[in-house]
Amino acid sequence: MKLTSISSNRWMALIALSCVGMLAFGLYLQHVVGLNPCPMCIVQRYALIGVMVIALVGSRLRKPGAVGLFGVLLALSAGFGAFVAARQSWLQWYPPEIVTCGRDFYGMVENFPINRAIPMIFKGSGDCTKVDWTFLGGSIANWSFVAFAVFTLMGLAIAIRALQKR
Repeated sequence: MKLTSISSNRWMALIALSCVGMLAFGLYLQHVVGLNPCPMCIVQRYALIGVMVIALVGSRLRKPGAVGLFGVLLALSAGFGAFVAARQSWLQWYPPEIVTCGRDFYGMVENFPINRAIPMIFKGSGDCTKVDWTFLGGSIANWSFVAFAVFTLMGLAIAIRALQKR
């Protein structure tokens, strides 16, 4: 069986399933292992949820134009996640001299009105430089970047394939 013989809808379903697995693993690390997510980790989770929802909806579409549009949306959402993960990886490799991550996510929500807390979540530093867990020499942010980069490329490949079918 060739990879090109798998339909775009099945690729989208596979991406959505991968996102569910990654989110479940993140929750395992948080609630069982005890690792607290930093603000950039939270943003990556939101990007992962976005990729999952787009891929889930895209897996149900049949028209090539709609599948292509959702492939582009998937690539954009995954590209955003890859950008955040790359930034966090950079901060982990080259931490700033002064740690300025600020408050944790729950402290921000509890102590600030929501219209001030939301923008603060997107400002990552400080805790974001800490490497709590590694696998094969890569941190969570490194592996998150790899996954988002693969999802971005798959979204673009799905969009190109859909355009060729039109």
